Amino acid sequence: MPEKKDIEEIYSKSVRAGRRTYFFDVRSTRAGDYYLTITESKREFNEDGSPFYKKHKIYLYKEDFVEFKDSLDQICNFIIKEKGHEIITSENSKITNQTTSDKKEDNFTEVDFDELGAK
Repeated sequence: MPEKKDIEEIYSKSVRAGRRTYFFDVRSTRAGDYYLTITESKREFNEDGSPFYKKHKIYLYKEDFVEFKDSLDQICNFIIKEKGHEIITSENSKITNQTTSDKKEDNFTEVDFDELGAK
């Protein structure tokens, strides 16, 4: 049986948000095309108190990049318009302050969604 080829990771960004971390990973197919995986990792605890991570993954292929980016931009803009930019930034401040007070090493990484679109 042939060995399973490791999937090459081309580029990666992570965003920490409280007990969740979001990973944006660009990977390459065998044919050399790029695709994006978006992983949500949430820290949970077993009954004995030991931590484990629950993960959910989305695969996004190049033919869907533009529509996905446009829809994400529209949704983000709608929320900011409806709830106000101040609410969005104050929520980030709460999470950032919580992260700082918990003395975790990592903080937020700003993700520019324009990087995801086809150019």
